[in-house]
Amino acid sequence: MSKKRLGLIVVVAMAGGLALFACNKKCTYTEEKLPVWTTYNTSNSGLPYNYVSAIAIDSSGNKWLGTYNGVSKFDDANWTTYNTSNSEIANNSVLAIAVGSAGSIWFGTEFGVSKFDGTGWTTYSRSDSGLAHDWITSIAVDASDIIWFGTSGGVSKFDGTDWTTYNPLNSGIAGWGVWAITIDASGDKWFATKYGGVSRFDGTNWTTYDTSNSGLADNHVHAIAIEVSGIIWFGTFGGVSKFDGTNWSTYDTSNSGLASNYVSTVAIDASGNKWFGTSHVGVNKFDGIKWTLYDTSNSGLADNQIRTIAVDASGNMWFGTMGGGVSKFHE
Repeated sequence: MSKKRLGLIVVVAMAGGLALFACNKKCTYTEEKLPVWTTYNTSNSGLPYNYVSAIAIDSSGNKWLGTYNGVSKFDDANWTTYNTSNSEIANNSVLAIAVGSAGSIWFGTEFGVSKFDGTGWTTYSRSDSGLAHDWITSIAVDASDIIWFGTSGGVSKFDGTDWTTYNPLNSGIAGWGVWAITIDASGDKWFATKYGGVSRFDGTNWTTYDTSNSGLADNHVHAIAIEVSGIIWFGTFGGVSKFDGTNWSTYDTSNSGLASNYVSTVAIDASGNKWFGTSHVGVNKFDGIKWTLYDTSNSGLADNQIRTIAVDASGNMWFGTMGGGVSKFHE
């Protein structure tokens, strides 16, 4: 080898060494992580049914997955299923789940409400309580541990002793069917109704927002989510509406990257990203500027029909689907 060529190799090697030394001093390398999808269904887990209609996460990080064949508790390793054959749950069709402040889990079914305290079960139905209707579509727990049940016959409030029901005949609530209940930082309750718009209740006064008096996209409201800032997002059958307390904005397929106007569920993650589950085309993520669609053709999503979304403490997104089980996603 010539001295000239050897000198060139040495120079290059030294330059590389200096660059490496400089980078070790000044640069930080981060390993790029690819999105990870995991699906749990009846064939690969203890999930009892592939239609997952509700998800709630308790203070211990357990995932409670409501299906049409009972409810499963998943601790990230073990599955435990409760249904009418091995427990006192009211019915196997679990449509709503909420966690009480004392750790009790409330399950809304097609035939009443069941509370599970980890040991025993208590069930309430229209025949033995003040529950407005046995078909339970939503549950929320307020700061005083009062339970609010959205039903096909209005909203019932239960303080552990007494029941109070609000419907269009005795209150200002906009509709009989209540798809979702969300409680804001002031303690006001927001009720998403079937065909009546959204009703807000401060404990005394009712205010209804619909297409005739606001910028709400559609009167069939299926989901509500509230940002830390207080901005409220409504999933409707006419797109997504945002309300900051004064102004309204609507995103639909004609003016945004929203994949479908039929929005069945809404969730907001710790970074402020909005996630919109649609009735048939997958999940949209919106970071305030960019829209991203995840569906069965471009991701590990189990099914394009999304019924419910939850976010766990580790930032994992959980998507309950209508036939594919539940998919967990981490970006």
